[in-house]
Amino acid sequence: MSNGNHSALVEVENLHKSYGSLRALRGITFSIKQGEVFGLLGPNGAGKTTTIEILEGLRQPDSGTVTVCGMDPTREKAALKERIGAQLQATVLPDKIRVEEALQLFASFYRVSASIDMLLDHFGLVEKRRVYFENLSGGQKQRLALALALVNNPALVLLDEPTVGLDAQLRRDIYALIEQFRAEGRTTLLTTHYIEEAERLADHVAIIDRGQVIAMGTPRELIQNSGKGTRLEVRLARPVSPDRLRRLDMVADCREAEGVYFLHAQPPAPAVAALVRFLEAEGNALLDLHIAPPTLEDVFVEMTGRRIEE
Repeated sequence: MSNGNHSALVEVENLHKSYGSLRALRGITFSIKQGEVFGLLGPNGAGKTTTIEILEGLRQPDSGTVTVCGMDPTREKAALKERIGAQLQATVLPDKIRVEEALQLFASFYRVSASIDMLLDHFGLVEKRRVYFENLSGGQKQRLALALALVNNPALVLLDEPTVGLDAQLRRDIYALIEQFRAEGRTTLLTTHYIEEAERLADHVAIIDRGQVIAMGTPRELIQNSGKGTRLEVRLARPVSPDRLRRLDMVADCREAEGVYFLHAQPPAPAVAALVRFLEAEGNALLDLHIAPPTLEDVFVEMTGRRIEE
């Protein structure tokens, strides 16, 4: 790539991919350093899964260059599969395959594999080793999917929306496993449309929308550079046009969603004072006020005019 980053395990430059008239990727460029967790954050349909499938060699790009573990995924697919592990959005296994049998089957696909006992222990599946796939809970199936992704002890782990459909506790369990990957020195690419996930887990984030990278950096850098300032989440007794709140002192912008007004202000104190004066003059009342730092959601809204999960 043009940045000359020799420590990068993944290098993607000017990647394009279309399906008929649909332009799924429109010139994506990014690199992933060895040992980091890299997040591709964006809404459904942004191009995240297409990107992962190209990195795995499952799809061929229309143009652009891709290097994964020093290899071209299109030309060196067989050699590359020994170095990468992937957990896709849906892991479909036969109902009557046991957990241990699934791991043994996947291990047989590779020249070198990790210890099955170690994987069972690592992912909390020791007591489930003889259980059929159909009898696992959603969280156990997800942990098995992660174990299968690590069965060849890969240098790079690709995780496509690994916590979709899981409850809050199971999400936290998966977060802990991904943080463990980092501690072990594994390189991880994580796609997600959950803001909290990207902010908590990723060392670097590429925000992707409609097939393009619209911002890239550490979560802290992206938030600091957004210019949005502190976020005020406000509930009012009576609805008000967001345009009127946008004109208050120190308020950079305002949007409304499900009865909550999201204002960005810097500094926040004069904005709160202006809001209180405005509401008093209008005979309106402040029901709730929550002050929080800006998030990657705010960066996305600033650049696209809409929320990631819309």
